[in-house]
Amino acid sequence: MLWSLQKARPLWITNLQEDETEEMESPQSPGQLLNPALAHSVSVASCGNIFSCGAEDGKVRIFRVMGVKCEQELSFKGHTLGVSQVCFLPESYLLLTGGNDGKIMLWDISSEVEKKQKSPTKHTHRKKTKRTTCTKQGGNANTSVTDEEYGKISPKLSIEHGEKVNWLFSTKIKGYQNILVADQTSSISLYPLNEF
Repeated sequence: MLWSLQKARPLWITNLQEDETEEMESPQSPGQLLNPALAHSVSVASCGNIFSCGAEDGKVRIFRVMGVKCEQELSFKGHTLGVSQVCFLPESYLLLTGGNDGKIMLWDISSEVEKKQKSPTKHTHRKKTKRTTCTKQGGNANTSVTDEEYGKISPKLSIEHGEKVNWLFSTKIKGYQNILVADQTSSISLYPLNEF
């Protein structure tokens, strides 16, 4: 939901389970179970008009806020179980995801988001707002750790954490970007992101 805090009511609502209608119409094997598209985590990019949603069905969805409406820009899947956490790195379109499968992945969605931003779209109900855009974080994000394809986007980094990710956060420590991860143990794990 996109809320107006001045009016204390939602301006826009989407149901992630409606997104699954096409997939559910395809034939399935008997006894196959589907994870519902329950939203677990939301993260807003520093530009303020792009946000991500991690869901129980293992997909990450990217939305763009346009006035009082939101449009889904992108959807991709990399986790074999639910996506428990999503977190944009500061001043970039680099997105961290953590899953119930014990994996942590780093995605660069800048090319997809910028491509959609340049293409013309219909704006049905638009207020006059100052348009803001994110800038890509400095550094080279061309290193691909895995050869697996996840639709149009593949992860730039994949870490086998081993435990279900309950919380993750990106922060600079002593000038270097790091990922902090909390899981079901009593310890916080730290992973360096030196090349990003």
